[in-house]
Amino acid sequence: FLLRTHFSFIAYPMLSKTLLRNVVRRTFGRQIRTNMIGAKAPDFAASACMPDNTFKDISLSDFKGKPVVLYFYPADFTFVCSSEVPGYSKLNPEFEKAGAQLIGVSMDTVHVHKAWKNASSELGGLNGFDINHPIIGDHEGKVSEAFDVIMNGDLDKLPCRAVFLIDKDGTVMAEHRNAAPLGRNTNEALRMLQALQEHEGTGKVIPADWTPGADTMDATTESVDEYLKKLQSK
Repeated sequence: FLLRTHFSFIAYPMLSKTLLRNVVRRTFGRQIRTNMIGAKAPDFAASACMPDNTFKDISLSDFKGKPVVLYFYPADFTFVCSSEVPGYSKLNPEFEKAGAQLIGVSMDTVHVHKAWKNASSELGGLNGFDINHPIIGDHEGKVSEAFDVIMNGDLDKLPCRAVFLIDKDGTVMAEHRNAAPLGRNTNEALRMLQALQEHEGTGKVIPADWTPGADTMDATTESVDEYLKKLQSK
């Protein structure tokens, strides 16, 4: 089986990495998950539905020099997604204030994105909400494949609820993934952006549950000791 697949891969070099991953999964009976922390985020070029409902081709490299919050969701006109996309939009002024670009992605077309944004809530749409950031129409799944976010097993073969924090140099500094039924805390993406910028600006490391203005730490045993003693006294 592996030999036959090997020759197929040589004969058809355009076969996607999905095939190779599925071969390994079937052969060795285990899942492969890409850990992107510390790696350069894959660049992409894709059509997006813009805030004014026009369509525009965008790429990750368009935003080089600024942090990017890239989130994926399973599908338009669905349930939990209808709470998350307005949730990210509500936070977008804070992302913009921090100099970051917010981008959404699902495997719908840009035309379906536009219809979803314009449809009434009675029809499962988002009319009345200001969806103020680009949403990519990844209908061929290329962006979702590049970030390895398509769900596995018995779940729908759609993007999971993934979010990536990409720094101004294009490096993935945080990622989080949920299955479709489990909605995210959208505020966590903003908190992680604030934590990253605190680290970049001060050189400090950021403890658990940190919020802007709270204590940070040096990467030393003495600083840990000081921080923990403060924590115990609260």
